Order: sequence, then C-alpha cells, then structure tokens
Amino acid sequence: MIYRVVALLAVLTLIVGMVLLSGPQRDVTARASAAGPPHDPGFSATNARLIQTGADGQPAYTLDAAQIQQTPNDGLVKLQQVRLGFRDTSGNEWTARAQRGQLAQGSGVVQLDGDVHVAGILPGSDETAEITSQHLVFDTNAQVVSTREPVTLMMSGRKLAAQGLTANLKERHVQLESAVHGTFAR
Repeated sequence: MIYRVVALLAVLTLIVGMVLLSGPQRDVTARASAAGPPHDPGFSATNARLIQTGADGQPAYTLDAAQIQQTPNDGLVKLQQVRLGFRDTSGNEWTARAQRGQLAQGSGVVQLDGDVHVAGILPGSDETAEITSQHLVFDTNAQVVSTREPVTLMMSGRKLAAQGLTANLKERHVQLESAVHGTFAR
C-alpha cells in the first residue's frame, strides 16, 4: 500500500512539473530593458585627487578635495574643500582653493565658491598675483579665470578691487570689469 501512495505522489509531481515547465516563460530580460538602464548611483570619495592630462600626457590640472561626489543625472561632480593646481602656457604654476566647487563632466570648467583664492605668477612678469572672490569660474581648456562677483587683485603691493574680472592666462591679459578701486603701497 505504501508503494501505491509513493507511486501516486511521483506521478502527481511529474504532472505538476511538466505543466510548470511547458507553460509560458517569463521574460526577465525584456522587463529589464523596458524599464530602462539600471540606475547609476554615481560615485563618492573622500580625500580624493582628480588629474586631467593634456594631449602630451602631462597633467593639465590636478584637483584635490576633501569630498567628491558625482551626480550622474545632471553630469556634475560636486566638491568640498577644493584645491586646484595648474600651469599656464608659460609654465607658471597656479593654485586655487575654495570651500566648494563643481566640475561639469567633459567640460573642463571648474566653478569655485566660498572664500576663493587663486595665486600664481602672471605671465610676462616675476610678480606673484592673488585673486580673491566668493565665486570664480576657471575654464581649464581656454585658461581663463572669470567672475562677475566682487573681486580683489593683489600684486606688487597693489590692491585693486572691482566688480568682475576676466584673466586670460594664455594671452597674458587681466581685465577688471567695473567699479575699480585701488590702493598702491610704496
């Protein structure tokens, strides 16, 4: 009698298995592609360094930050406690530091915000210059530093304040935009 029960259970299991296996298959890959690509969470790093190289393979600029966070939906890399190092076309080293910043991926444009200080030697002179503002934009490809905010330029004991600045490091040209005020030390 026990053999009949086991045989009956085996036949029922076989029938149920055949029904399940021969039924319509669920297409998991079709659902995944219909829902779009998987969500890209981006990346985040602390005490990180980004190095952008030029066509010659040498560093065009280095970007150090206490925290870096990529947000892939808007293509931005957000930065905290930023330090940017770069060389102008004359080979002069420049540094920029700020509390915050952001870099649009693939653009080469770094926006710096909060107590921004840029220091380096102006092309064609041996004088160190320091540019300070609350907001500056640095186009690493064009080597142009600019702002429309209040800015201070200190060089050779001279202090100039203005509303807006454009410094083209390739062309060795600094232009203060408007409301320029200055003091000259002897």
